[in-house]
Amino acid sequence: MSRGTVAIIALVLVAWIASMSMFEVNERQLAIKFRLGEFVQADYKPGIHFMTPFINNVRKFDKRIITLDVASERYLTAEKKNVIVDAFVKWRISDVATYYKTMRGDEKQANLRLAQVIKDGLRSEFGKRTIQEAISGERSEIMQNITQQISGQAKQFGIQVVDVRIKRIELPKDVSSSVYRRMEAERARAAKEFRSRGAEAAERIKADADRQRVVIMAEAFRDAERIRGEGDAKAAKIYAQAFDKDPSFYSFYRSLEAYRGVFNKQQDMLVLDPHSEFFQYFNDAAGKHK
Repeated sequence: MSRGTVAIIALVLVAWIASMSMFEVNERQLAIKFRLGEFVQADYKPGIHFMTPFINNVRKFDKRIITLDVASERYLTAEKKNVIVDAFVKWRISDVATYYKTMRGDEKQANLRLAQVIKDGLRSEFGKRTIQEAISGERSEIMQNITQQISGQAKQFGIQVVDVRIKRIELPKDVSSSVYRRMEAERARAAKEFRSRGAEAAERIKADADRQRVVIMAEAFRDAERIRGEGDAKAAKIYAQAFDKDPSFYSFYRSLEAYRGVFNKQQDMLVLDPHSEFFQYFNDAAGKHK
């Protein structure tokens, strides 16, 4: 074997050993270095790092957020009614050394442990609430409480829980009908109460309007009578003043008004003594009987 061939082989071996001595950790990864199968180091930053080949080996883990879908399960509420709940968890590795030691770096095992912790938390939270509270008003509070509860436990596994969300809360068919009937009865009771309050308010408004109408009518009648009285008094005063100026003419004018009021139709007939006072101006312009 020539010296050139030996040199080439040596260069290839050196390059191979050098490549075996280097490893890369990118920004999406966490790495652990082992020496003959035993844990050595885990605090590697993104970049190129070195190790002793054949003695050391490196295992990498994804540090991006992982989604765990928690299987549907039934939980008892405070009313001892079952609800079917679907949820999911967002988590990632926060301490790779602890994660490896507790979970052996197995994502499936981590998901199983987290799922059990989540189910225990859901069971505790739904056990404190009624169906109506859990479904309508306190879902966000339940998710917040569960996130806080499991964050401490997950930290022991080297895991950071980013978020917990409830996707669906359903009632079993045997519970749905009774719950809907109770909700319908409550809505009917509330509607009846609102109607009774409305009817009471309407009667109160109507009574007040009737009272105001009576008061306004009485005041209007009073004012009308007062004005009518004042008008009659003025008319009487005017008549008296006119009578004082020319009593004969005034008497004649009043008689003409009486004739106009009585004889306004051709078929009108009045049976009186021709010499009565009513016909005095028919006999003489001065109102004297001939």
